[in-house]
Amino acid sequence: MLSARGLVRRFGDAVVLDGVDLDVLPGRMTGFVGANGAGKTTTMRILLGVLAPSAGEVCWDGRPVTAADRRDMGYMPEERGLYPKQRVAEQLVHLGRLHGLGTQEARASVGSLLERLDLAGRADDRLDSLSLGNQQRVQVAAALVHGPSALVLDEPFSGLDPLAVDAMASLLREEVGRGVPVLFSSHQLDLVERLCDDVVVLAQGRRVAAGTVPELRARGGARTRLEVGPGAGGDVGDLGWLRDVAGVDVLDVDGPRALFTTAEPGADQRVLAEALRRGPVRAFAPDEPSLSEVFREVVR
Repeated sequence: MLSARGLVRRFGDAVVLDGVDLDVLPGRMTGFVGANGAGKTTTMRILLGVLAPSAGEVCWDGRPVTAADRRDMGYMPEERGLYPKQRVAEQLVHLGRLHGLGTQEARASVGSLLERLDLAGRADDRLDSLSLGNQQRVQVAAALVHGPSALVLDEPFSGLDPLAVDAMASLLREEVGRGVPVLFSSHQLDLVERLCDDVVVLAQGRRVAAGTVPELRARGGARTRLEVGPGAGGDVGDLGWLRDVAGVDVLDVDGPRALFTTAEPGADQRVLAEALRRGPVRAFAPDEPSLSEVFREVVR
């Protein structure tokens, strides 16, 4: 397990991280989300030893992380850090050897990764001759080439088309399947919601929420969506009357559609009974907020 406790980072008088705790569990994919400037990249750099914390510590399997531990990890920075004029396979093999692989082992790993990422035909091309999306794929291959013990990826899906996203997601699931802790940051919250087991939300250098996607969705309590149809006279109903029902907190009303929560048992059934008394009901069902909605709420 890769973890951090009480991370603080100051740049002069500016506090960029303020007591951040983080757990990236083996065999689970953790999404790291936050607005620009929230502190995600700084946290990742500290995890990998690129930056030192002003306070706090990083641990691996419950003990302080060592340089040897970090050498086995895979890191993809947000800024592309490979050699633009060097050939793709050549530099990936070189990076594999720096991580301790033999030449043949490194070549086999590179060949397999480039095949999986649909880059086998570009192995002998210079990196700067590739599109930005393909350069991104090579950057991920560099993080994976040595079979890392943990993966820390800063915006790995940025600039990728849907097919490339699927290929990347498949590779990361394989790493998770072999027990690797995987942490990645992304502004694509729908992708985080689809792929991740756990999510950590940062705002202004502080952790403001963490948990599984279902746990985060449940933070605001159970929500119900109601939609009514035209009455006997053909008029579309107006659900404004919901605001006067005891025990009901109306989140949104738009004519015949409403979203609400209830503060006491049985209040939702009173709402349904009243709606049916007034006319036909087209929909009455639990409503789960998206991760984007949760994010907006917790960083507000």
